[in-house]
Amino acid sequence: MPYLTRIFLLIAIFMLPTSMAAAQAREPLCRTVSHRGGEFAVCTVDLRQHQVRLFWRGADGQAFGSFSRLLDSPEGAGLVFAMNAGMYDEALAPVGLYVEGAQEMKRVNTAAGPGNFHMKPNGIFYVRGQQAGVMETGRYVRQKVRADFATQSGPMLVIDGKIHPKISEQGTSRKIRNGVGVRGRNVAVFAISNQPVTFHEFASLFRDELGCSNALFLDGSISSLYSPELNRRDGLLPLGPIIGILPRR
Repeated sequence: MPYLTRIFLLIAIFMLPTSMAAAQAREPLCRTVSHRGGEFAVCTVDLRQHQVRLFWRGADGQAFGSFSRLLDSPEGAGLVFAMNAGMYDEALAPVGLYVEGAQEMKRVNTAAGPGNFHMKPNGIFYVRGQQAGVMETGRYVRQKVRADFATQSGPMLVIDGKIHPKISEQGTSRKIRNGVGVRGRNVAVFAISNQPVTFHEFASLFRDELGCSNALFLDGSISSLYSPELNRRDGLLPLGPIIGILPRR
């Protein structure tokens, strides 16, 4: 092999990882995924490249309540996508654990009650540095996790690779649903159905299509997404806490 050819070949080999990294960096965060005859908007976030934050109230002490108000605020500058972050009450306050900026603003809720939130086990999505997790509430409490951001909702969709035992494949209730799962320690996967789906269809999306061994239901019916990549800025009912994604600086 001629000397110059060998030189060019070596340069190409050394540049390959950089070129691959650049290509990966240009990949869209959000895409449309088909599963069991339905379509879902799926946004995949590597926390080594992006920040995952929670937003509830602005500087005036009032809940943001919408993507538009958050985007118009200093806190929301630079958001690349956002999603409603779990269940809330009539005052737009979270009904379970809520941690923002390492400050616990609402305590964990282990009470029994009606509705999806209380379909035990429910769970917590949390962020700590460049790591994300989804964990059953009881386990989260026992392990005394110190999170930078955390939101509690329910039910769990996938628990250690298995669909929640109370989610039946024969279930007939169909709603627009959104949730979050994790892959490894650094990747969070957010999904929202583009049409009404059953709990089981939604849970199986995370387990079978998105490769998430643990996933958490965030909400239904009011589920909303802001994604410029998908040309979406949903403006449904007033929202409680919001998950927002920012580039990591």
